[in-house]
Amino acid sequence: MIDIRPATPEDLDAIDKFLAEFVEIGKILPRTLDELSQLMPTGFVGVADGEIVGFATLEVYSRKLGEIRSLCVSPRYQGQGVGKKLTQACIELAKQKMIFEVMVITSEEVFFRNCGFDFTLPGEKKALFLQTRDEP
Repeated sequence: MIDIRPATPEDLDAIDKFLAEFVEIGKILPRTLDELSQLMPTGFVGVADGEIVGFATLEVYSRKLGEIRSLCVSPRYQGQGVGKKLTQACIELAKQKMIFEVMVITSEEVFFRNCGFDFTLPGEKKALFLQTRDEP
């Protein structure tokens, strides 16, 4: 059974180690321990048999906007609803904090569309991007 719970400061090193493999393959951007530490109050972990098998955090930019960041699920636990539960935990936290909109930047479009995300918001608001750095 997989338990979804809020991340704690005691999870910091385990989360950092867990995310390292996803950083290495280019699925997520690297984060320093300081950055991760700041995200613990809005982060969630998936735990199976005492091991972290999933992580996601809601980065709060303002009362208007939050972003789901660093959603990762161990390959052996993918397809079991862990990612969806982590995403839902972030969305519920956004609702509790009365954040108006939650966005996600992802290469997993179908997954997030299945979680209720779309390319536009009412009034046809869209996110547009411009990269200011060269590709790594």
